Amino acid sequence: MTHTPKSLLLYGGTFDPIHNGHLIVARTVAEKLAIGKTILIVSANPPHKLNEPVTNAIHRMAMTHLAVENDPLFDVSDCELHRDGPSYTLETVRYFQNKYGPETKLYWLIGADSIADLPGWYEIKDLCDECQIVTAARPGYDTTQLGGLEKILTPERLLAFKDHILETPLLEIAATDIRRRVNARLPISHLTPLPVINYITKHELYTE
Repeated sequence: MTHTPKSLLLYGGTFDPIHNGHLIVARTVAEKLAIGKTILIVSANPPHKLNEPVTNAIHRMAMTHLAVENDPLFDVSDCELHRDGPSYTLETVRYFQNKYGPETKLYWLIGADSIADLPGWYEIKDLCDECQIVTAARPGYDTTQLGGLEKILTPERLLAFKDHILETPLLEIAATDIRRRVNARLPISHLTPLPVINYITKHELYTE
């Protein structure tokens, strides 16, 4: 029998590789909203990265599992890896709603830099109806610029969206920088968990 949580924080990403920034932001949001379980969803074909090279999903899944091993807050899902075509957020949300039932409230975590792109997301209005989008904003972030969502969402949904823009720690960590540093033989011990570093080294990832 599947345990039915009261709420879930869903956090999708390429995680190429997963790093401390991902984990700290997710934990901060989960604690602020009193959410007991966060699911890291490894993306197969993110619509906004279709033309960018992405490391094999087997490696990205393995690193994500290693990063949160034995941490009760986190689970890892490969649900998007079994789907053909782009990984649309709405389809993923519906997958988890169907899995856990309507009594589980779903939250979808994004970064503040994604707000401007939201009006172009697949069926964004339905997405905001079926889950609560939570935005991880940096300190001092201008929360008045909503990228045109005002024209798409109902006043009630717009207010809920604004209410779920949460301040999170300012962390200048990027997967692109980690990949660059690995290729340049520079240390990354301050950027991602040790098991992930060991995996990158063992499999010679991110080296030309």
